[in-house]
Amino acid sequence: MEPVPRTLLRDRAYTAIRDAIVTGEIDPGAVVRDADLAERLGLSRAPVREAFARLVDEGLLESKPQSYTRVTPVVAADVRDAAAVVGAMHELVTRVAVPRLFAADVEAMRAANERFTAAVRAGDVDSALHADDQLHDVLVRVSGNRAAAATAARYTPLIRRLERRRFGEGGSCRSAGMHERLIEACAAGDVAEAVRVTAEIWRGLAELADDD
Repeated sequence: MEPVPRTLLRDRAYTAIRDAIVTGEIDPGAVVRDADLAERLGLSRAPVREAFARLVDEGLLESKPQSYTRVTPVVAADVRDAAAVVGAMHELVTRVAVPRLFAADVEAMRAANERFTAAVRAGDVDSALHADDQLHDVLVRVSGNRAAAATAARYTPLIRRLERRRFGEGGSCRSAGMHERLIEACAAGDVAEAVRVTAEIWRGLAELADDD
């Protein structure tokens, strides 16, 4: 049995802590300690510290040297900025991907939207957001733009925190109808309409922050 590469431990720590912040398992404003989280994750402190550094850079943690590291609050301006960046990336990949889509890709988007709709009706936020990711990831994958994918992945968690809170307050999690419009534009090969709908989806998330 070969040792687990250090980079994998770092990524495991990052993913686990990021997800705990996004889901609210670790509350905004909560102080986090590398020793405590290392014990909970069954890791040494080194990969947890590396994860902390990455999460500080991405805006989910804030740190004062020799004092504290804590979860950042959900700030409307930060969510608006993140939605603008992520939206621009999705518009870019949509513009590139639509002419390249096969029928199977469109069907994968339809299936994801069906799962999304069912999850929203059931009040299952985890499944709804997972299905939402799967739908949009079809376009990201087909576009082949790794830089856009990485940028969107970096800033989406800032948006997800607000989406989850609004979902818990009885709000809807995006719109299955908007997704359907996007899918129909993709099926028709209508690049301009697909980009317009994509922009509308992400503009709606920015407006969600304005209401916060």
